[in-house]
Amino acid sequence: MNCALIGYGKMGREVERVAKERGVRIAKVFDVDTNQAGAGLTKEALKQVDVCIEFSTPEAVMQNIHAVAEAGKNIVVGTTGWYDRLDEVRKLVKAKKIGFLYASNFSLGVNIFSQIVMDAAHLFDKHAGYDVAIQETHHRGKADSPSGTALSIASLVLQNFRRKSEIVSAAPREPLRAHQLHIASMRVGSVTGRHSVVFDSDADMVELVHTAKNRAGFALGAVVAAEWLKGKKGFFTMRDVLL
Repeated sequence: MNCALIGYGKMGREVERVAKERGVRIAKVFDVDTNQAGAGLTKEALKQVDVCIEFSTPEAVMQNIHAVAEAGKNIVVGTTGWYDRLDEVRKLVKAKKIGFLYASNFSLGVNIFSQIVMDAAHLFDKHAGYDVAIQETHHRGKADSPSGTALSIASLVLQNFRRKSEIVSAAPREPLRAHQLHIASMRVGSVTGRHSVVFDSDADMVELVHTAKNRAGFALGAVVAAEWLKGKKGFFTMRDVLL
């Protein structure tokens, strides 16, 4: 299986290492110098590629998605910060008849954690004395805030904790209302990623936490997703791969 790697920072190098271990060939690498505004992602350049793996920046990701779709190739997207354009991408995937898979976090542990959060939110929602909030911490160089993973977790909480209907991610300037779900973000040092969901009442507090130790889990999930996506057409998430 041949893959193209779009974006070549720390995450890209980790994907390349994991791919080699799994026998997946990185046939092409497109970095900021060879892929300005997605211009490097042509049909000819991707001719021998089965699936593209995209870890770039929120500013570049949509150009890359459009270029890969125009080339008729499948793509796995790990970049976050573009989810306000999901409907646009769904239409593009359908029109170009490609396979597209995205996740805010490819870690197996995070995806299992998300399922646990869904179950917990459903249970705590039945008891009016409990409130819920989300906190996430990442390295100071992370481009988006809150993290895509935190927003995905928040969406799952809203689906299952029905007393909440609105996400608040900025620092509150007034007391939160009962229907508002707060996401607090912190940027410090070199933290790979920590997400916690807190259920609080007058009697006790329950905190569910996932802490990433390194980028290996993200890279492994992305490569596994690319393997799964080969030959498929449609719009998918990591849940389709794991469930």
